[in-house]
Amino acid sequence: MTFELFIFYLLATIASVSGLMMITIKDPVKAALWLVLAFIATAGVWITAQAEFLGLVLILVYVGAVMVLFLFVVMMLDINLAILKEGFTKYLPIGGMVIVLIAAMMYLVLGPSNFGLDVTGAPVMHPADYSNTKAIGLELYTVHAYAFILAAVLLLLGIVAAITLALRRRPTGEVRYQNIDKQVKTQASERFKMVKMKSVVEEPIKLKEKPEEEDEK
Repeated sequence: MTFELFIFYLLATIASVSGLMMITIKDPVKAALWLVLAFIATAGVWITAQAEFLGLVLILVYVGAVMVLFLFVVMMLDINLAILKEGFTKYLPIGGMVIVLIAAMMYLVLGPSNFGLDVTGAPVMHPADYSNTKAIGLELYTVHAYAFILAAVLLLLGIVAAITLALRRRPTGEVRYQNIDKQVKTQASERFKMVKMKSVVEEPIKLKEKPEEEDEK
């Protein structure tokens, strides 16, 4: 076994264990941290496959931005863990059957018969001046341009959905809200009111004089 193959199996094992811990752990924040570790290990796998750009993007975008968004959403939703645990044992057999079915489907699609070295061949070793960023950009913005735009729209919908779930409208008696439409339509006469008042002159304050006896002392 070569050193590159050892690193690949090590990172793949870390990613698999992290993914398993992410879906089985009870605390949502700890589950998100396990997902971060899975992303980092997956990025290492991509780097070993000479896809440096994808590995760096996975760390910078998913770990640096998307996971922060996930953590904020988890904290804003205030998930009640007691309610989530109520139907765990009830649906455990169905969940196990779904897991086995999905694993079988993944093996049939991604197994050695379709993606083995005999079918795809060994990865091509590129020279040092090869830019996989340029190669990905040409494919992404020419052949797969519509899929790229669709993915951007789906991400936008996800952001809007997260904001909608986290938005909580409290009664007006507890908190005051701004009515932007009313503020824009306000006239100048409603914003400023002239009040006429009579002028008041305050009398000067007279200081009491000290007695002469106190001055002599």
